[in-house]
Amino acid sequence: MLSHYTVGLKLKGKADRVMVDAEDALIAALKVKAEHSDATITYVRRQNRRGDLRHPAHTLAEDTS
Repeated sequence: MLSHYTVGLKLKGKADRVMVDAEDALIAALKVKAEHSDATITYVRRQNRRGDLRHPAHTLAEDTS
């Protein structure tokens, strides 16, 4: 069963966050790392619907379909 995770990362000195559909937190982090190999993963958490609606994260290219 897929859940929504928010993955925080730091890339080229800038912090960002990405929303990922994954089975668990580790897979979510690995999906982001595969697309952004230079990035440092700073955190992974389940999506917080209220907070994430106010401050939406990006999605990975493969998750936009």
